[in-house]
Amino acid sequence: MKILVTGGAGYIGSHTIVELLKEGYDVVAIDNFDNSYPSVLESLKTITGKEIEFAEVDIRDKAALKSFIKLQPNIEAVIHFAANKAVGESMALPLKYYENNVGGTVNVLEAMQEAGIKNIVFSSSCTVYGEATPPVDENAPIPVAQSPYGNTKQICEEVLRDQCYATDLKVVALRYFNPVGAHETALIGELPIGVPNNLVPFITQTAIGKREVLTVYGDDYPTPDGTCIRDYIHVVDIAKAHVSAIAFMAQGKNKEAYSVFNLGTGQGNSVLEVIHSFEAVTGVKLNYKIGPRRPGDVVQVYASCEKALAELGWKTEFDLAESMRSAWAWEVALSKKAGSN
Repeated sequence: MKILVTGGAGYIGSHTIVELLKEGYDVVAIDNFDNSYPSVLESLKTITGKEIEFAEVDIRDKAALKSFIKLQPNIEAVIHFAANKAVGESMALPLKYYENNVGGTVNVLEAMQEAGIKNIVFSSSCTVYGEATPPVDENAPIPVAQSPYGNTKQICEEVLRDQCYATDLKVVALRYFNPVGAHETALIGELPIGVPNNLVPFITQTAIGKREVLTVYGDDYPTPDGTCIRDYIHVVDIAKAHVSAIAFMAQGKNKEAYSVFNLGTGQGNSVLEVIHSFEAVTGVKLNYKIGPRRPGDVVQVYASCEKALAELGWKTEFDLAESMRSAWAWEVALSKKAGSN
């Protein structure tokens, strides 16, 4: 099968390309480098030993997207990552998120329909659950979103579901919890442009000296240590889940046109637990301080992943300690590369 990966130079997209190629799939990728770097493509070539078929395409540019897909007549499925993804930024720039995440997804679906591509794996998020009582399963109610980012994921899921009813489209929506870690080679990992919006890159950048201090947003939440709790899952585990989802569709196991699965570890860790895990694994003491709560943050959320195990045959392989170890190895590698330039 030939798979189109949107956002292929991004954090999860790049790791997924590695796993797809490892399993023998043909891959073509697009990205606009809005929150990624062209150098990732060279790293993918080094890891896989294969030239990545790639084009710089923005999913907001409908004409360019359709034109590119017409040049790729053998695409059998799309894995759709391309989106803006920061809760905090979405609170300040909601229109940016609706234009790119929702409008871009509509463009992808239109291009797929014109090209006769009937399978899509969609990058969704646990933010659709809001303040659900953990462990959260796929049948949990979907409340009013607490951030524009979360709302774009809810809307995109609704758009995809409606398109399934109207056409012969098949969808697998994967609701990630919190992706962390990096590839074992330390050649690809999370590389945010500007100030990180996620916890772990802020931890590693503080540890390496790029950031003076790490701010923990609130220590007065109703949790054991007062900090927010999340389900932190290694990015390679998430990447492998996408390969499982493609196989699930290729083998016709998706009895419903629209399927949804949680991707998480099934347990929650607080912000302070993640910090202490990093310190224990690396031996590096972090300079952190407690700050005020951040708008849009939920108190705690972690996954129930039984459905993914039962239907996709997928489960996590890496723990929090390994996620911290690989994230630190990636940060150190970046620092050495910067020092040699």
